[in-house]
Amino acid sequence: MIIIDTQLKKRQEEGNPIKVGLVGVGTMGAGIVNQIANSVPGMQVAAIANRTPSHAIDACDKAGVGRLDEVSSVGELQDAMAAGRLSITDNALLLCEAEGIDAIIDATGAVEFGAELALKTFENKKHLVSMNAELDATVGTVLNQRARQAGVVYTLSDGDQPGVEMNLWRFVKGIGLEPLVCGNIKGLQDEYRNPTTQEGFAKKWGQNPYMVTSFADGSKVSMEQACVANATGMQVEMRGMRGGDFDGHVDELCRSGRYDVERLRALGGVVDYTVKSKPGPGIFVLATHDDPKQKHKLDLYKLGKGPLYSFYTPYHLCHFEVPLSVARAVDFRDAVLQAQSPKVDVVAIAKIDLKAGETIDAIGGYMTYGQCENYPVATAERLLPQGLAEGCVLKRDLPKDAAIAFDDVDVPAGRLCDQLREEQDRHFLE
Repeated sequence: MIIIDTQLKKRQEEGNPIKVGLVGVGTMGAGIVNQIANSVPGMQVAAIANRTPSHAIDACDKAGVGRLDEVSSVGELQDAMAAGRLSITDNALLLCEAEGIDAIIDATGAVEFGAELALKTFENKKHLVSMNAELDATVGTVLNQRARQAGVVYTLSDGDQPGVEMNLWRFVKGIGLEPLVCGNIKGLQDEYRNPTTQEGFAKKWGQNPYMVTSFADGSKVSMEQACVANATGMQVEMRGMRGGDFDGHVDELCRSGRYDVERLRALGGVVDYTVKSKPGPGIFVLATHDDPKQKHKLDLYKLGKGPLYSFYTPYHLCHFEVPLSVARAVDFRDAVLQAQSPKVDVVAIAKIDLKAGETIDAIGGYMTYGQCENYPVATAERLLPQGLAEGCVLKRDLPKDAAIAFDDVDVPAGRLCDQLREEQDRHFLE
């Protein structure tokens, strides 16, 4: 927030706000509309795209945003912008093509659609701030390459746990320590939850049951930690990460014997998660330092004697922080999180006994959960990324908890996400 708030205030004073195109107005998207409209000077939502435009209109009404135009062409959108009115459309590609929009926010979580949106955004020389961890975990490295070639910034966002972890990782490196664990704190982990078991929670908080299930069954934390690994160069110690309950403060991890510093170093650091730890629902970074003088000072400053030192953020504020990511990208060309090379994949695991001929449903559904696996292992075993699993048809029966391989399924023809994944694999496996 420091520096960014000063820059946004300057833009507000100059009457030159950052203009944002938002795609997706579920719970997160609606929150972003409200946040920018009421709490972020120097920034405007210029246009919103959603499959159901009435949901976008409802989000604007709740945020107190008036002067809306429903548009169906780039010309109509640009006319509305010129008149100071916010545009609503069911065609997200219009936002990419419209002149005057500085950045696009992807708040969808859809892999195939997200891939199409990303390439169209880059083609039109716009920055992309993504809340779509599912897409980034699957093809984030090649998307980052494409963005760089186009001269724009592609980044995940502040507020979501991967972005919060990355901010803390950068801080820890910046003060001279070596981060060895990036961790995500969860309240629940049950691989066999499904949209039926999570329906009540989803209704209570106005969320999608599939998305809520992905939080509970481990798919979401796997996607998020894969994103962090691919940005930092870290790996996982084992398929599924170490994980598990740790009913204490994350500071206590340093003294728990859970991690061996030399093994962590040999892996380039690891991503992990804990369940029921404090301060939940936050994130943590465990780091080390080899300088005895600095270790003495860290002890003085109450971080302990090492060899591991704990740093943490006790919250992640999701849509509250997303506008900061937009300002970082547009005004400073600074990314929150970018995949540099594929280190960790998220592979699809059978949630139930699966039968030949069945079509795999969406992430957070009834049929699969995701687990992290190191990329070389996943590719050597031809394991199916969970981000590509939806729509695949099973060629044979598979038992519950079996890892699903490409050889076990027929993949739908003509998907962009498959093409991008093949491009990514060719580049990094040569």
